[in-house]
Amino acid sequence: MAFDSVERLSCHFLDKGVAGIVALATTGEASLLEEAEKEQLIDICSRVCSDRGAQLIVGAGTNDTKATVRRVEGLAEVPGVTAALCVVPYYLRPSQGGIIAHFKAVAAASPVPIVLYNIPYRTGVLLEPDGLLELADTPNIVGVKHAVGAIDAGTLRVLAEAPPDFAILGGDDMYLFPMALLGASGAIAASAHVCTERFVEMIECGAVGKVDEGRRHHEELLPVVTACFAEPSPAVSKGVLHEQGLIPTPIVRPPFANASANALRRARDAVAAASFSGSK
Repeated sequence: MAFDSVERLSCHFLDKGVAGIVALATTGEASLLEEAEKEQLIDICSRVCSDRGAQLIVGAGTNDTKATVRRVEGLAEVPGVTAALCVVPYYLRPSQGGIIAHFKAVAAASPVPIVLYNIPYRTGVLLEPDGLLELADTPNIVGVKHAVGAIDAGTLRVLAEAPPDFAILGGDDMYLFPMALLGASGAIAASAHVCTERFVEMIECGAVGKVDEGRRHHEELLPVVTACFAEPSPAVSKGVLHEQGLIPTPIVRPPFANASANALRRARDAVAAASFSGSK
C-alpha cells in the first residue's frame, strides 16, 4: 500500500472542503487489506485529521457481533476518532430483531459513537425503518449512512421521525442533493473522490435550501456518479485519481478488476465536463 499517498490524498480532500475522512470503508478496499495495513492506515488518517481538526470515521463493522465489538474497542486509543462506521451484518441475513440486538451490543461496548451503515444491496438485508428509528434513540448510536437504493417511503419516514441530533448521511450518490434538501445532515460519498469541491458545494446548497444552485450541481455531477459506478467501485475512481496524479497506481486488488479503458474514458469526460462547468 502507498501509505504516503494516503496522507497526501487525505490532505487534498480536506483542502477541498470536506468535513472529514472515512477510513477502512468500501472505496478503500478495506475488506482486502491485511491487519497491519489497516492499523497503519488508521494511524495516518488519525494524525491528519487531528492536525486539521477534521472528523475521522473508521469502518469497523463485520457480520459477527463479537468481532465488531473487538474492532470498535480497538479504537479507544486512536486520537481524533469521531465515530465507528458499522455495517448491517452481511451475508447471514439476520432478522430485524437480530440486527437491532447486534447494534445495541456494539454501541454498549464501544468507546466511540456508532454510525450505522444501511446498504441492503451489499449486505442482503435491509434495516427497516422501525428498527432504524429504535436504534436512533439508542445511546451511543449517533447516525446512519443510508444507502437503500432510493428515496423511498421508509427513507422519508426516517428523515421525518429521527431525533434532531441523529445524523442521517446520504450514501447513494445519485440522491445526495434531494436527501440534503429533505434534512440529511451530510453525505459519505464515494463519487466525491473526484470533483470534490462541487460535491461539497452541492451538499451545502441542500442544507440551506439553495434549490436552483444545488440542482445545477446535482445535474452536472450526475454523469460523474454514473460513470464512477459503471463498473464495480472503486476501480473507475482509482483510475481517474491515478490519471490526476493523486495516487501512484490505478490497480485494484482481486477479485476486483481494473477499470476498462472505455469506463475510464467516460469517467474522464464526465469529470472534465463537471469541472469546466463548475469553474464558470
